[in-house]
Amino acid sequence: MAKCFSILGRGRAGRALAAAWGDRVELLPGTAGPDGLVLLAVPDSALSECCARFPGRCVHLSGSLDLEGVPSAHPLTSFDGRPRDWSGTPLGLTGPVAAGQKALYHACAVLASGHAATLWLGAAALLAQAGIVLPGRGLAPLVEATARNIERHGAGGRTGPFVRGDASTIARDAEALPEAWREVFLRLGRL
Repeated sequence: MAKCFSILGRGRAGRALAAAWGDRVELLPGTAGPDGLVLLAVPDSALSECCARFPGRCVHLSGSLDLEGVPSAHPLTSFDGRPRDWSGTPLGLTGPVAAGQKALYHACAVLASGHAATLWLGAAALLAQAGIVLPGRGLAPLVEATARNIERHGAGGRTGPFVRGDASTIARDAEALPEAWREVFLRLGRL
């Protein structure tokens, strides 16, 4: 089968998308110079140079950069290098995300995904450091239930001592945390 287009960038997004499209695409390093249409799955720092090499025949995946004359298609998901069922995954296209708002759009995506992951991993590390072993899947069921509640009920899906206004529990919990995490805990809780 003839290749429909090339994907430049062998990171998680490039590998996952190439595996999903199979033999219809060619996965190449960011330095390659293929003919035809090109999907750029390279770091933002390499985008300007890559776009200049493929004028009029490339699309980039950056959620943060708005490059004049170069369309973008940012999948609002977290890639792990493997193909998935991305049905229902929003795709931030040039146009729906207005020029000048891409950085805000991407920062919000980082808050909802990257920072949420940092909080989850940080909580798991704090528990492990204290010798607390949760049974089963650990914090995963809590994180999943929270995401479901927020999806279903918006802000009304939040729970916990900050929502209840339980000052004594907030103070006790904050005191149990190392200082850096205490500040994060209190600042996020008060937003």
